Amino acid sequence: MVSRVVFGRGSFNQLEDIIAPKRNGRNAPFIYYVDDVFKGNHWLTSRISLSYSDKIIYVPTDEEPKTSQIDQLVEEIILEYSELPSGIIGIGGGIVMDIAKAVSLMLTNPGESKDYQGWDLIKNPAIYHVGVPTISGTGAEVSRTTILTGPERKLGINSDFTPFDQVILDPELTKDVPKDQWFYTGMDCFVHCIESLNGTYLNAFSQSYGEKAYDLCKEIFLGDYLSAEDAQDKLMMASWHGGMSIAYSQVGVAHAMSYGLSYLLGIKHGIGNCIVFDHLEEFYPDGVAMFKEMKAKHQIELPKGVCSNLEEEEIDIMINVALSLEPLWENAIGKSWKKVITSEKLKTLYKKM
Repeated sequence: MVSRVVFGRGSFNQLEDIIAPKRNGRNAPFIYYVDDVFKGNHWLTSRISLSYSDKIIYVPTDEEPKTSQIDQLVEEIILEYSELPSGIIGIGGGIVMDIAKAVSLMLTNPGESKDYQGWDLIKNPAIYHVGVPTISGTGAEVSRTTILTGPERKLGINSDFTPFDQVILDPELTKDVPKDQWFYTGMDCFVHCIESLNGTYLNAFSQSYGEKAYDLCKEIFLGDYLSAEDAQDKLMMASWHGGMSIAYSQVGVAHAMSYGLSYLLGIKHGIGNCIVFDHLEEFYPDGVAMFKEMKAKHQIELPKGVCSNLEEEEIDIMINVALSLEPLWENAIGKSWKKVITSEKLKTLYKKM
C-alpha cells in the first residue's frame, strides 16, 4: 500500500512541508516531473518551491511512456548530479505518475527498464517518490505497477517497491480537465471495477474497494445531483478505490486488448479501454450496458474504424501483445482461459473496433 496519503482541496499547498524532512542535503535534489499541459500555468507551478539544485522537468504526454524514455531520464539524472536525488515527485495524469514511479525504481536497480517488465523482478527499493494526480481515474497514484511500452510489449513493472511513498490527493487540481478526457479517464476507473468484481481473482479485500468505486462511478456518471466540486472529490476517491481493488486482484479483457491497441497504434490508455470495452458484451454484459448508458448521457463519440486499415500481420502483433498478459486472462476467464481465448477470437473482436 501507499504508506502516506493526504486528501483535501488545497492540500497541494502542503507539498513543500511534506517532502522537506526527506531532503538528503544540498547535492541531492528533488526532481519534479510535471505534465507539460501545466507549462506556464502560474496557478499550479508557483506552488512548487525549488531549493538548491531542485529541478522541474516538463513531460510531454502525447504518447504513453516507453522503456527507452525512462532509461534516458535516468541517465540524465546520473550524469547531471553527483548524488542520487532526495526524491522524485510526479505531478500529472497516469503517464506522469508512471514515469515518476519508473525513474525512482531504475535509479536504484541496474540495467534497462525493459528487463524489469513483468511481476516482482525489482530487487532494490526505489528512492523516495511522491504522486500528485491532476486527473482522476487511472488509479496510477495507488497501483503497484508502472505501465511502459517496451521494444517487445506493453507491460508494467509490477512490484512491491513500485507504489508511491506519499500521495497528495487534491481534487482542485482536476478542475480544468477537458470533458472527453474526464470521461475516458473516469471510464478507466469504471472498467477497473467491472474487471475486478467479475474476475476469478476476486477476494473480500479487493471486492470492498471495487464495490465502493463502482457505486461512486454510478453516482458521478449517471446521477444529476452532484455539484462540480463534489463530483471532483468523489471521482478522485473512486480512482483510489478502483486502483486498490485491482492491486489486490487483477484487471481483465479490456485492459489486455487495449494494451495491444496502445502498443501498435499508440492509442492512449483511457480512450483505448473505452474503444475495447464497447465491444465486450460477451464478457461483461451488465458493465457494458451501463457504459453505453454513461456514454450516451455525456454525448461521447468514440473513434470508429481504428483497426479497419490494418494488415493481418499488424493485427497479429496486437493479438500477441494481448495474449502475453496471462494473469489478466486468467482473472477474466479462469485457469483454462486458453481454451476460450484464441487468436481467431481476438482477431474477430479487434476487427469490430
